[in-house]
Amino acid sequence: MPTQNAAPGPSASLPDDPRSTSRPSPAPAGAPAARRRSRMGAAWVGLVVGALVLVALIVFMLQNTAPVEVVFLGMRGTAPLALTLLIAGIGVGIVALVVGSIRIGQLRHRLGVEGRIREAGRR
Repeated sequence: MPTQNAAPGPSASLPDDPRSTSRPSPAPAGAPAARRRSRMGAAWVGLVVGALVLVALIVFMLQNTAPVEVVFLGMRGTAPLALTLLIAGIGVGIVALVVGSIRIGQLRHRLGVEGRIREAGRR
């Protein structure tokens, strides 16, 4: 018969242990209920954040209209500072998109090859 005063071993978990598999106790009666996040809620948050970033970008462009000299690959010209920074930002975004797309393609190819190998091993 096991004793109740035995120290818990490495496989036992205490009630406050984050590795515990027991379910959390229900919230007290006066506590507010936890809200579940939905995709629609996340979409609204993303839309609001995007709108705020767009407003900040418009304000930035309106405040930085002074012309600057731009030199690129031997070409020389002047353009508003905001426009040159916007073009540079779009260029960085395109480079990141291309690199990310290539990496996603590599991972999908690897998953496809491993899936075919796994299927061939089952036969």
